[in-house]
Amino acid sequence: MGGKAVREEITCVGCGAVIQTENPGEVGYTPPSALLREPVICQRCFRLKNYNEIQDVALTDADFLKILHGVGETDSLIVKIVDIFDFNGSWISGIQRFAGNNPILLVANKADILPKSVKEQKLIQWMQREAKENGLKPIDIFLVSSSRGQGVKEVAEAIEHYREGKDVYVVGCTNVGKSTFINRIIKEVAGEQDLITTSHYPGTTLDLIEIPLDDGSALYDTPGIINHHQMAHFVNQDDLKLLSPKKEIKPKVFQLNEEQTLFFGGLARFDFIHGGRSTFTCYIPNELYIHRTKLEQADTLYETHRGELLSPPRPDQLEDFPELVPHVFTIKQEKTDIVFSGLGWITVNEPNKKIVAYAPKGVYVGLRNSLI
Repeated sequence: MGGKAVREEITCVGCGAVIQTENPGEVGYTPPSALLREPVICQRCFRLKNYNEIQDVALTDADFLKILHGVGETDSLIVKIVDIFDFNGSWISGIQRFAGNNPILLVANKADILPKSVKEQKLIQWMQREAKENGLKPIDIFLVSSSRGQGVKEVAEAIEHYREGKDVYVVGCTNVGKSTFINRIIKEVAGEQDLITTSHYPGTTLDLIEIPLDDGSALYDTPGIINHHQMAHFVNQDDLKLLSPKKEIKPKVFQLNEEQTLFFGGLARFDFIHGGRSTFTCYIPNELYIHRTKLEQADTLYETHRGELLSPPRPDQLEDFPELVPHVFTIKQEKTDIVFSGLGWITVNEPNKKIVAYAPKGVYVGLRNSLI
C-alpha cells in the first residue's frame, strides 16, 4: 500500500512538497509508516510542528522567481503580505511586474506589535504612500495580526469581494507570517485548524499549497521569497526569536550629545555625529540590549565586547559574522526613520542631523518618512 500511495503523488499539507519515502535528505521525505497517518505530512514539517526543529532545504531564488512568474500568468487575485515591523525588509521588489495585470491586495501583518498609541488610519495612509513609492498600486490595504486573529475576518471578506470567483495567490517574504495568516483565513472560512506548518524560521513553505474554495476555485500559498538583506540571515536559530518580536514594542528614547554611539547588541550601530543635543526614539525588539558609549570608544568597545556584552552574535559566530558597514545620512526633514532591515528603526525627530548607521554587510539600511 505504501508504494502505491507515493506513486499517486501525495503532497504534504504542511509545506506543499511532494511526499517521497526514498531519500531522507531530500524535500518531502517521510518514513513509509507515516503514510498511514491522516493528514500526511513530511518529516521536516513533523519535526517543525512537534519539536520546533528546522531542516535546511535546497530551494534557490530562481525556484521562487519561477513560481512568482507563474502567478503572473494566471487570471487571479494576489494577496501580498508584508511585516509592518519590517516593512522595507519584507517588501518584494518588482511585485507589480510579477503580478501581470492581476489586482493586488496589500496586507500588513504583525500590527499587534506596534505601540497601541498608533492610529490604524494613519498607518494605512503611510502604507499607501510607501507602496506608491515602491511602484505598487494596491486595490485595498489592511492591517492584521495573524497570530491574534485581529483584522482577519475583514480581509477574508475583502478577498471574497475582490476575487470575483477567481483563484487567489498569497505571496510574501519568508517570516512575514504568511502561513499563519492563511491558517486563520481557512479557520474563518472552513473552521479547520492549523493545516499549514508555521514557524519563525525563514522559508517553511516549499511549493504551492492549494486550498480549495467552495466555488471550484482555490487559494494558493506560495513559498516565502528569501530577502537576503534581512537581519534574520545573520543570526543563529536561538537569536531569531529575539528578532521576531511577539509582544508590543516599547519605544526607547535616548537624549544624545554629538559624538555619542548606540550599539544594538552586536548587530547594528548608530553614531550621532552632528546636530546639537537631540532626542532619538528606538523601535527595536524589547529583548535586544542597547548600549550607549562615546564615539571615540566605540570601535574598541566593539572589538573587545562583541559576542559578550554586545550580542548577538554569539561567541561561536564571530568568525563568520560579516563586518558592520557604515551608511552616512544627513537628515533633512523632521520625523525621519532610519531603518535596519529586520531589526527595527530609529526615528530622528528633528532635521539637520548627521548620522552614521552601521549594519552587517548586505543588510539594507535606509531612510523613510516616519511610520509613527
